[in-house]
Amino acid sequence: MTVHDLRKQVCDLHAELVRYGLVAWTAGNVSGRVPGEDLFVIKPSGVDYDELTPENMIVCDLDGNPVEPGLRPSSDTAAHAYVYRHMPHVGGVVHTHSTYASAWAARHEAVPCALTAMADEFGGEIPLGPFARIGDSSIGEGIVATLTGHRSPAVIMANHGVFSIGPDARAAVKAAVMCEDVARTTHIARQLGELVPIPQDDIDALHKRYTTAYGQEVTA
Repeated sequence: MTVHDLRKQVCDLHAELVRYGLVAWTAGNVSGRVPGEDLFVIKPSGVDYDELTPENMIVCDLDGNPVEPGLRPSSDTAAHAYVYRHMPHVGGVVHTHSTYASAWAARHEAVPCALTAMADEFGGEIPLGPFARIGDSSIGEGIVATLTGHRSPAVIMANHGVFSIGPDARAAVKAAVMCEDVARTTHIARQLGELVPIPQDDIDALHKRYTTAYGQEVTA
């Protein structure tokens, strides 16, 4: 995938955040790593979603510095850059303030694994990351520390919102969508009574099936 292709993909994926109700106004962002290069593409800061185009996506180096003149990158760029520097398997990062997941963040609670959809996608709970101020690498440090060694592709950062990762930007968006979906259902279930967590061996079996047997095989 070229830088031109990735600009278009990252731009288009921001529309998915709007489609699934994960963002309000100009909040939220998607980024994608440029394959084979120490670069990533991210949304410009404070630009309306309707005004995003492939041309105004920002290309940054892995220190978060734009490599060409233009608009300023997202205020979360330093966090994305830190993730890319310290998690070389990550090809996409997403941030949202989606309503139900952010409600768990406000309560400083991880989302417990009480649904098969969580076992499938997250391999267990969606963990809680530490509070960190916006604008430098502190959020990125919290993301990496929380998700390293964890099967979940999403973390709920305390008092903030969701950051999700994936092998590419589309996978990271999917994780953000699924995070909000299960955060909502689990919240509603808890209003009705105590949650019943799924036993760990069942979580392991469900996650293995989903990651090895679900979907279609890619053939030449």
